[in-house]
Amino acid sequence: MQIFIAIMLVSAAYALGTFPSAAIVAGKKNLDITKVGSGNPGASNVIRNLGWKTGLAVFLLDMAKAAIAVGLAWIVTDDRHDPLSYLCLFAAILGHSYPVTRKFKGGKGVASGGGGMFVLFPLTSLVLFSSWFVLTKTTHKASIASLTISIALPFGIYYEGAEAWEIAATLALVGFIIVKHLPNLRRLKTHEEPDII
Repeated sequence: MQIFIAIMLVSAAYALGTFPSAAIVAGKKNLDITKVGSGNPGASNVIRNLGWKTGLAVFLLDMAKAAIAVGLAWIVTDDRHDPLSYLCLFAAILGHSYPVTRKFKGGKGVASGGGGMFVLFPLTSLVLFSSWFVLTKTTHKASIASLTISIALPFGIYYEGAEAWEIAATLALVGFIIVKHLPNLRRLKTHEEPDII
């Protein structure tokens, strides 16, 4: 029964992750977010093309997907840091980044990953969220901000008391986000990465 419940929760987490926040919010503004800017259906591209207010709505919705997934695991296990919480976090991020409903073309997992980590490590997450906004405002490059806070994440949760296996799981998440940002790194190298004003 426990395995069945875990499978159901992980499946539900993936399904939550597939919710197309950026496409729906941008669609309300008569914009196909996959056809403008970087083409990425994520909060950063929405901010770039529709402004901070609309982009923040997408950011919060994307956060909520993984936060709900991790929260459900916490309720079921009665342990916020149970491995099932991380399985649901990764499932939600995979649903966001590779949604079966949109031909496996999704976002990069920063906001959704951040939402799940907020449930697991709220203090570190608050600091890193604040840092993301400051870095984005100062560098005008969301990718630089996203990569910086992602790399800082394992150090933050270490100081918040994370166990070794949690740090290892978080390093895997960081690796995933870096891989998803390889096109951004190439554009940064050639000075072609679009700005966020």
